[in-house]
Amino acid sequence: MSEPAMSPAPAPAPALARGRLVLAVAWLVLSLAGLIGTWAFNIAFMADPQGLGYLEGWFANPASSSAAVDIIVVAIAACLFMLVEGTRLGWARWVWILVPLSFAIAIAFTFPLFLGLRELALRRRALPAG
Repeated sequence: MSEPAMSPAPAPAPALARGRLVLAVAWLVLSLAGLIGTWAFNIAFMADPQGLGYLEGWFANPASSSAAVDIIVVAIAACLFMLVEGTRLGWARWVWILVPLSFAIAIAFTFPLFLGLRELALRRRALPAG
């Protein structure tokens, strides 16, 4: 008879916590990039709208319409995920604020921000008590 395959040992808590911290920093850097990148273009648009309304610009041609629908669908999915996962993490009292901020500021800012905060919370849970 052959021996059953052994599953790999779980990563030690400090290594897991370090990995979560690195991932949290990556998410938070992406959040900052999302904030700066989107608002640089928003400010440029506000300075020179070229006769278009903001949402009209989203659907100015088939290429921009495709990108707009893509972002809208992902934004809705991300907002649902933030609400569900935020509630699981015990953040039900404040996580909902990220939904309007996603549309007022940018989902490219709020979703990676949420993921970074989530990683930090999971990291705290992975650390040994003490």
